[in-house]
Amino acid sequence: MEKILRLQWWTDKLLTFTTTRPPGYSFDAGQYARLGLRDAHGVVWRAYSMVSSPAQDFLEFYGVLVPNGLFTTQLKALKEEDGILVEKQRYGFMTPDRFTDGEDLWMIATGTGVGPFISMLRDPYVWGRFRNLILVHGARHTEEFTYRDELASYVRKAPFEAPSRLQVVRAVTREDAQGADPLLLKGRVTTLFENGALEKAAGLPITEAASRFMLCGNPEMIEDMRKLLHGRGMRPVRRALPGHFVTENYW
Repeated sequence: MEKILRLQWWTDKLLTFTTTRPPGYSFDAGQYARLGLRDAHGVVWRAYSMVSSPAQDFLEFYGVLVPNGLFTTQLKALKEEDGILVEKQRYGFMTPDRFTDGEDLWMIATGTGVGPFISMLRDPYVWGRFRNLILVHGARHTEEFTYRDELASYVRKAPFEAPSRLQVVRAVTREDAQGADPLLLKGRVTTLFENGALEKAAGLPITEAASRFMLCGNPEMIEDMRKLLHGRGMRPVRRALPGHFVTENYW
């Protein structure tokens, strides 16, 4: 049994929570854990990606409250020092070392699917592996763009000694994207990919040779992006076959 160390509410539905880390627990940035909370009928388990880096001595997770959800209803009531189960097994194959080539890493997320990309950006591997890092985060409202200060610091200066640079492109669907910020767009990330707005905002062309994609979010976005990437001549990464993109449904 682990303990809740800290809870941070970004909105009335979005929260970050940290827990103690089980002894010997290891993971790669991009992987996820199964967390358990006890109720009257037993243990309710749910999958949450690690947001913390593999080097940190605690585990951090980012989630959204699901109305009447068996797990998140209990999660909402938790306080610091309360207990939570962390399964010792780690899961997931959406890790940046799946790519054998490429220079530009596009990390495309919707909603809380941004979590594993925060973990990757807290880890030195991607900063030394790719020349350009582009985080694309789609949400309904601007208040849902969390981790802003941390990401802004990485945009200004890489957190590790590396030649890479980070850009953060945000896309909002339920509000007008007004103002002078060219990296705040209006529309779905799939539409902005298809019409070239993402390339224009980042100032980088998407090519088979240079561009690699990681997709994390709702299944509809991922399925649409897969079709769009196939249309650009790109293929998924397989165990024995290099490719251009890897995906993780976050739903």
